[in-house]
Amino acid sequence: MNPLQLALLFAAAFAASVLAGGPLIAALKRASLRQHAYEDAPKTHAKKTGTPTMGGLLFGLGVLLAVAWHPDAVTLGLALLGISCGAVGFVDDLRSIRLGRNRGLGAREKFALTGIAGALYLALAGAFVPAEARGALLSFGGWAWYAPLWLWYALGLIAIVATTHAVNLTDGLDGLAAGTVLSPLAVFAWLGWRAGTFGVTAIDVALGAATLGFLVFNRHPARVFMGDTGALALGGILAGSALATGNVLLLPLVGGVFAAETLSVILQVASYKTTRKRIFRMSPLHHHFELAGWPETKVTRRFWTASALLSLAGAALAR
Repeated sequence: MNPLQLALLFAAAFAASVLAGGPLIAALKRASLRQHAYEDAPKTHAKKTGTPTMGGLLFGLGVLLAVAWHPDAVTLGLALLGISCGAVGFVDDLRSIRLGRNRGLGAREKFALTGIAGALYLALAGAFVPAEARGALLSFGGWAWYAPLWLWYALGLIAIVATTHAVNLTDGLDGLAAGTVLSPLAVFAWLGWRAGTFGVTAIDVALGAATLGFLVFNRHPARVFMGDTGALALGGILAGSALATGNVLLLPLVGGVFAAETLSVILQVASYKTTRKRIFRMSPLHHHFELAGWPETKVTRRFWTASALLSLAGAALAR
């Protein structure tokens, strides 16, 4: 796959996302698929109630274009993982909307279902993951650090479940998760291209382009939200890309913003349960900065910048 082919794929996925965005938003409005602001979010988020959600369906255009453009086992495997995780999010979004008050799938149900999607991907890893990447935790050019397969499978499952939910936690401000994921996708697209694992490159480039097209409608003030439908799909493909390139241990670095968001929730809950004190004004971390007086757009821009810098560090480490 040469740079011209990648450029054409990017352009096609971006154009498809932008062109489909308006009709999708109109359809979501007609179907009354609208967001309910979370009760425990800052009060300023109340105005977001009524915004169409499940806009992450646009990411499916990028996935399908990648499969059509480069239909090999790696592309199909990542597409399967992304669609499976997205389906879990779709059910959660639908239940949350229909039942009201964000009563979608419970946390344990979502963990279990995304775990099943991850286990299916890993069970088929012999077909979907290149032989040289199976068991590899970190790759540096022609060198790779290998672990026993049982450990690779265990870490792979943890990575898929953790990343899907980390991206979901980050999806709390206009454009935040969508913009933050672009740099990590670019890193794994490059690693896939360098290793000749073009299925990773194809799906990450197409998904990145579709996400960029989605940002046209999701930037502040957002006209549509991705919902769990989009967030879980993005997280699944990001983790699957790390596994398929033999760089699962690179994921916490290039996805450091997602890791920090998740860690802030874990620390907040642990601190409150043990000491009845809060470390942050509110978790996830982006709400802490909101309550510190930062405008939503400032938080988003800073997190995008942090993601880009961490991704550059990861790319330099794996050069």
